[in-house]
Amino acid sequence: MNISALDVIRKKRDGNELSPAEIDSFIRGYTRGEISDAQAAAWLMAVVLRGLTRRETADLTDAMLHSGDVLDLSALSAPKVDKHSTGGVGDKTSFVLAPLAAAGGLIVPMISGRGLGHTGGTLDKYEAIPGVSVNLTLPRFRQVLETCGCAIVGATAEIAPADRKLYALRNVTGTVESPFLICASIMSKKLAEGIDALVLDVKSGSGSFMKHDEDAAHVANLMVETGRRMGKKTVALITDMDQPLGCNVGNALEVEEAISVLRGRGPEDLRQLCLELAGWMFHLGSRADSVEEGKRLGADLIGSGKAFDRFRQMVALQGGEVAVVDDTNLLPKAQYKLDISSPQTGYITSIQCEAIGKASVILGAGRESEGDAVDPAVGLVLHKTVAQPVKAGEPLCTVHYNSQSCLDRARPLIEQSFQIGDAPPEPRPIVRRVIAGS
Repeated sequence: MNISALDVIRKKRDGNELSPAEIDSFIRGYTRGEISDAQAAAWLMAVVLRGLTRRETADLTDAMLHSGDVLDLSALSAPKVDKHSTGGVGDKTSFVLAPLAAAGGLIVPMISGRGLGHTGGTLDKYEAIPGVSVNLTLPRFRQVLETCGCAIVGATAEIAPADRKLYALRNVTGTVESPFLICASIMSKKLAEGIDALVLDVKSGSGSFMKHDEDAAHVANLMVETGRRMGKKTVALITDMDQPLGCNVGNALEVEEAISVLRGRGPEDLRQLCLELAGWMFHLGSRADSVEEGKRLGADLIGSGKAFDRFRQMVALQGGEVAVVDDTNLLPKAQYKLDISSPQTGYITSIQCEAIGKASVILGAGRESEGDAVDPAVGLVLHKTVAQPVKAGEPLCTVHYNSQSCLDRARPLIEQSFQIGDAPPEPRPIVRRVIAGS
């Protein structure tokens, strides 16, 4: 049956449910270049405005999954478990969790993405380490996994190519936030990895695509149900993104902070979240009888240095300069720094996290438009987080920049993002809710 792309666009535009064949035909056509970016953008916007049913979401995920190869890692006897985040500001947990889980006996075939909108991308951050290649062939990907148990790579022409094309298009067409597209994008990449289990970090708050817990829970339920339909153990944690995770925002700055956690240091919120996610990875991967036992295993692997050693090995196998891992002062550094000081004495009552993310993009840590180069050195280092006291004139953060014009545009966003009051707000847990598959 010949299915017209225009008919598929019109049908979804009018709010009607697409058949599995229509979804599959459209995704295959776009992947092959038979459907234009303009038509795909129109369809994406129709999805944003009209939504998808649960069945359509699963069919879209399946079509994107099978647009390329699905990895067969059955030759590797250890459980295959991955973690994925829906995107936030300062989220660098992948660099801790991949080597940490591998050091604990799991295989972690992590296929990641680049920055979307105001959120940073794992691949952009990883490439801040000179020499690192995220574009591995499938045979090389398998070799790295066989050798050290973990690898962080991008989707290729072989793995979920539909997502690779749609991911870039969503970033420039205002269609990032759709929960259905978020679900299909994440789950198609993750399921193409040949994993047994998946831990999802679903961000909620001002710095995420889902600003409210109920929206985050909707996305989480979509993904957990999709994972269940595909026969994978899946759990989703709704986690806080009302302020940046950790203190560093920007590619090289975030790598530096992740390495600090692997060395047993780093900000408490980042350490806590990494151990929580690791606990679930070890539990779903049958390396721990409970999440708490998994968290203790993760803490032991960090304390012994085994997790750091595994990260070092992964970087080397992916072509990165290991000297940079050993001495983070060798990471790219911005030419200039500027402190943003507090205008008053009081307590940090909130941080407009999305504004911090946008400011980082303006500085060059992300892409304002398609084709922009990413500057690995720029970003921000927060000195104050929510609920902490601050004195007038005390630095709130330090901006790392290479362009005065970029700083001039970013500075107002940064200054306006810190809200200061007379009393600290009530503390909120970093993990707000857990949604597990049946």
